[in-house]
Amino acid sequence: MSPDDLTKIEKRLEAASGYLMLDMPNHALRELKAISDPEIRSLEFHQLTGEAHRQAERHEEAATAFLLALEKKPNDISLLMALAWCYKRTKQLPKAIAAMEQAYRNNSTEPIVLYNLACYLALAGDRNRALSWLGRAIRMAPDLRKLTKEETDFDQLRDDPGFELITRPPQF
Repeated sequence: MSPDDLTKIEKRLEAASGYLMLDMPNHALRELKAISDPEIRSLEFHQLTGEAHRQAERHEEAATAFLLALEKKPNDISLLMALAWCYKRTKQLPKAIAAMEQAYRNNSTEPIVLYNLACYLALAGDRNRALSWLGRAIRMAPDLRKLTKEETDFDQLRDDPGFELITRPPQF
């Protein structure tokens, strides 16, 4: 591959990224499809492809692209979270939970990982585990408590005394 070809790939990847920032996923996909050899920068190519499909609400295609990106970087938390997000929207909660558990194994100190795992467990009807993960997430990052008020994933837990205890602001 010539330096010119590599430069063209870089420019297309950069353009696709820019289109995604502007919420223009179809333009991003057009740039990505014009790349002659995506395997040169396969991680970036597949990650951007996944993001473009996710923005366009084509969640199955997005999940496929994120899985390809994960082959290059299997412990990447942002990729695992994006994959789980897509699985949730394609009604594959066990896979969403598994992706978040893998993200947790790779980085147990990231509160949003624990929070998202709690969301998916709540949707799956696993009340006890959802509350446990949510409690841990909020202890790590108390500001997450604010998100629970609007988070529809927790609707099944709202009447649970444990949920009320975990999400109640601290009393001093």
